[in-house]
Amino acid sequence: MMLRPRWIGALVLALALAAGFAALGQWQLERAVESGKAVEAPTETVLPLADVAKPGGPLRDEAVGQLVEFDATFVPGDEHLLYDRINDGRTGWWVVSHATVTGADGKPVALAVARGWAPTEQAAKAAAARLADQPATKERVTGRILPDEQPELPKDRENAPFAMRTVGVGALYNLWTGVDGMDVYAAYVVDRSAPTGLTDIDSPPPIAQQELNWLNIFYAAEWIIFAGFAVFMWYRLVKDAKQKEDELRELEAQEAAADQAAEQAAAGKVE
Repeated sequence: MMLRPRWIGALVLALALAAGFAALGQWQLERAVESGKAVEAPTETVLPLADVAKPGGPLRDEAVGQLVEFDATFVPGDEHLLYDRINDGRTGWWVVSHATVTGADGKPVALAVARGWAPTEQAAKAAAARLADQPATKERVTGRILPDEQPELPKDRENAPFAMRTVGVGALYNLWTGVDGMDVYAAYVVDRSAPTGLTDIDSPPPIAQQELNWLNIFYAAEWIIFAGFAVFMWYRLVKDAKQKEDELRELEAQEAAADQAAEQAAAGKVE
């Protein structure tokens, strides 16, 4: 039945349709993957701080993790420690300094800079003391800018009510000296070169997020279903045709048997 030229031609047509539908499904799937590719920001290209962030407002999404450079003057004695900061899998302490940079209008702007990491509180305090003894000179700083972190209540509020774990710029601003009326960046910078006594803070580039286009995936699934349906329709037509031929043969056989029986009955009467 299936080897008849008519049905072989129908099978070739069904396979051609299925191949076309499958190709359309693959094209839709490729579009879903392509549209889901995140556009990676050039975070590893060092840019001027003024081109990446502005004081007073939140950090733009595309600026998160960007490497920036700027001239800053660190305020001696305005170093603060942050506990429970993980660096290369180890928990320790950050030393965060108060830096003053020059804004676009020429006015000073406050900025938090994470200078480095220490494994113990004692080592962090010793490094902070050395930084506090240094003169307030302008330095060139290169680091990764990150958004302001939400402040948290200290673990031991009774014995250490001012202890901090996160870089809450608002909390730091209240502790800094000489910042009354001064603008502040709602972000902080992780210094790439830790000062003596501290370890460089591990600050990898941000991971680009990807989202698939589910509408294209739905269309791709539809085309695959159409491809399967084309082959199924050929199979169904062949099956129906075969079933119809079988029924016709059976009916012809019944009619032939009835005619033969009638002839035999007629012959018996004649005898």
